[in-house]
Amino acid sequence: MSLPLEGVRIVSVEQYGAGPFGTQHLADLGAEVIKVENPRDGGDVGRHVGPYFFGPDDSHFFQSFNRNKKSVTLDLKVPEQMELFRGLVATADAVFDNLRGDLPAKLGITYDTLKDVNPAIVCCHLSAYGREGSRRDWPGYDYLMQAEAGYLALTGEPDGPPARFGLSIVDMMTGTTAAMALLAALVSARHSGKGRDIDTSLFDVAIHNVNYLGTWYLNEGINSGRAPRSAHPSLTPSQLYRTRDGWIFIMCNKEKFWPTLAKLVNRPEWVEDVRYKDYAARLAHRNELTADLDAVLSERDTRDWIELLAGKVPVAPVYDVAQALDNPFAYETGMVVDMPHPVRGTMKAMASPVRCPGETLPLRPAPAMGADNELVLGSLSKLPRSAEHEPQAVTS
Repeated sequence: MSLPLEGVRIVSVEQYGAGPFGTQHLADLGAEVIKVENPRDGGDVGRHVGPYFFGPDDSHFFQSFNRNKKSVTLDLKVPEQMELFRGLVATADAVFDNLRGDLPAKLGITYDTLKDVNPAIVCCHLSAYGREGSRRDWPGYDYLMQAEAGYLALTGEPDGPPARFGLSIVDMMTGTTAAMALLAALVSARHSGKGRDIDTSLFDVAIHNVNYLGTWYLNEGINSGRAPRSAHPSLTPSQLYRTRDGWIFIMCNKEKFWPTLAKLVNRPEWVEDVRYKDYAARLAHRNELTADLDAVLSERDTRDWIELLAGKVPVAPVYDVAQALDNPFAYETGMVVDMPHPVRGTMKAMASPVRCPGETLPLRPAPAMGADNELVLGSLSKLPRSAEHEPQAVTS
């Protein structure tokens, strides 16, 4: 057996979060991902995102997005180095970028400008607002998309200020979407022998993931807002509840779970209570049900309730990041792993969420800038001296 993407070569003009997150999925599954970094700009800006560093040009942030990749240094605005890039494209299956929408055409990394060296090349573009339209030359970042796509208006308590996700969720969703798009175009190219451009953007993915709330609004005029206790907009109990020592999240998102919960918390009479007998009744009396469940669940600690309910009713403790990553189940599933690192010796990382039974996915640390110049570019020609990496200060 071999890894699913073994033999696939992807040349990626990428930096920061969304793009590298997407190509890391592909590298984890065996693709050869070659990062093209501009040494004049200090390479991938993620190398310099703190506050935690392993050394010059190597941050914890950068390692989180770039394992299993190679790095070459090229300035695509220098004609001789652009020729090296085109030579590299001739050997590749795909070119990926996460540049501002107007830049791929300006730099010459679209299908129209690369098909002469490789008619089957797939050019996958991830931008903030797309490569066409009035915002193609706008810079953009995750939190802006969350704000404009309605996420902040949906997150937090109703009487509090709008709140973003605690994670850069749009970056990660868009990176994953771009990886899917690249693979879809690659299947087509291998069948037809002809490549293409394929696009996604932070804005489009953010809007797309509004999903059923968007369908409710577009068809019924329902403008969903924030609900107390992070509650599901239409199902209950499906929210946070108080325990003696904190919080617990319970989700009876199928009708069969409600009688099970009522009996396990020693309130079997709730099953036949007209206020709580079905989805519609419970939603109409959500405030009463919240008060009743709070009263019962506050009699015991969260751990006690998890032991009683887990596996019978969908339930979870409310953890912080440290508790989540110290969770024995995260180790049982192999999601927390040790990865070699040239400075640290070993560093802990979160594994790919994709499993390939019978195969062990690679775990190589993110590369030093330009570490693979000779290996990757040496067969094309000697790298011009101006593309060699010299450490330089990066200012904000």
